[in-house]
Amino acid sequence: MATRTKPLPNSEPAWLVDLLADDLQRVEERINEALVSHESRLSEIADYLINAGGKRIRPAVSLLVFRACGGHDVRDMVDLSVALELIHTATLLHDDIIDSNDVRRGQDAAPLKYGIADTLVTGDYLFCRAFEICGRFEPKIVAWAADACVQLTEGEMLQGRFRQNLEADEDLYLEIVGRKTASLFTAGAQIGSYLAGVNSLMVDRMRSCGRHIGVAFQMIDDVLDIEGDPNNIGKQIGTDLLDGNPSLPIVRTLQITAVREAFVAEACNAALAQKARAAIMDSGVLEAIRGEALDHARAATEIITDLPDNEFREALSKLVAGLVDRDL
Repeated sequence: MATRTKPLPNSEPAWLVDLLADDLQRVEERINEALVSHESRLSEIADYLINAGGKRIRPAVSLLVFRACGGHDVRDMVDLSVALELIHTATLLHDDIIDSNDVRRGQDAAPLKYGIADTLVTGDYLFCRAFEICGRFEPKIVAWAADACVQLTEGEMLQGRFRQNLEADEDLYLEIVGRKTASLFTAGAQIGSYLAGVNSLMVDRMRSCGRHIGVAFQMIDDVLDIEGDPNNIGKQIGTDLLDGNPSLPIVRTLQITAVREAFVAEACNAALAQKARAAIMDSGVLEAIRGEALDHARAATEIITDLPDNEFREALSKLVAGLVDRDL
């Protein structure tokens, strides 16, 4: 499969594309180089998902952290941003197998289109490509990327253990989110600040910033899974109920009969999920969760204000606010 240069995804805000146009274009080029395989079906499946309209939020955050911290030569940061995006894509392929998802990014999910076996192997392939990229860096950076992968797998197992489990609570939810969603944001901010040359204290601060961003991002995703527009979010709504996943809106409303019945059902159907979604929306918890996501975004922004005053710091704060203000 020949290497192709594709246009930037059109889902980022125009102001962000303008600011990071060259950096994001390099990310796209490096992603497409990484997808090339002697086995064309691997390339086809990987390309099918990774170029299906993903927002590239993780690379954008990582690059903005690097630039905001005073980084100049972006080549290494581009490579590591690509590695983290490949890891993220690999987990999406595996998640679609685990959760039996039919739709991802507004199109048939890869397992539905290509079959479970080939989708599974493609996810493995992307993990390998990611660490092929990471392998040329110093051990500390490789360890941070590897730790993110370990946390992702542990988070997936923890979530699976508490599917349809009425013992799921908010502490458990935060543990899952911290490992599954926040781990890559955390690693991206940590690596970006480190490569920019800031001191160890600021690297730790930016690591914390990344975690807050990841938690806020997932909280809003959970809200959108209940009340979002499937045409805009690119996947079926109510999937957490259908799959028995302990999302925050569900955990907070398990005392409601309709929610509890849908959550524990061996085969939750659309009608049962819709009834539970209506009950959750009527409960008022979604507004409260949006407020908590905003608190995490504010915590991230407070850390960002410690960085030098420049356009990249401002853009990073603006991007964090946009992740919470999503109303899809």
